[in-house]
Amino acid sequence: MAGRDLDSPPIPARLGCGPKPAPDRMSVAPCWGQRFFEMISTAIRSRPNRWGCEVADSGDQPPADDGTEPDPRFTFANERTFLAWSRTALALVVAGLGVVQLLPPFPGVPWGRHVLGVPLIVFGAVVAVSAYREWTRSQWAMRHGQPLPRSIMPTIMTVIIAAMALVSAVVVLASALR
Repeated sequence: MAGRDLDSPPIPARLGCGPKPAPDRMSVAPCWGQRFFEMISTAIRSRPNRWGCEVADSGDQPPADDGTEPDPRFTFANERTFLAWSRTALALVVAGLGVVQLLPPFPGVPWGRHVLGVPLIVFGAVVAVSAYREWTRSQWAMRHGQPLPRSIMPTIMTVIIAAMALVSAVVVLASALR
């Protein structure tokens, strides 16, 4: 505390990204990015959308049904889970495309590649949509202090893998018998 008058107010924590504040100021000037996004959000709120309706300004208050902001660690964990399921969905789509386009035809079963590949692509879309639904449900539960909902993703993946294993077995057997 050397060099600081004990009667002066405490120096506030640094809040922005501008220059260091003077001791008599409570915060620093906003950085360029903050000003840019404030300008954009003001322009969006004051401009009518494509249907001619204006967006109501709520005075920077979140909607009443939005709940409270959860611990960022939980929000980030929920987002990482969503991204993991999204990677799984992308892998299913790419696997389906690879089967249809790159796998050599099964002898005697010309439709075999499509029977294996197209369901993988469709299941990839199902997993992607379900992952988003899971993310929103979990986020809502965290914001409202509710227990997390039971995930349907393990069930979906179990059904997809079992179904694809059965279809693959049928295609391989039909190819071997011809």
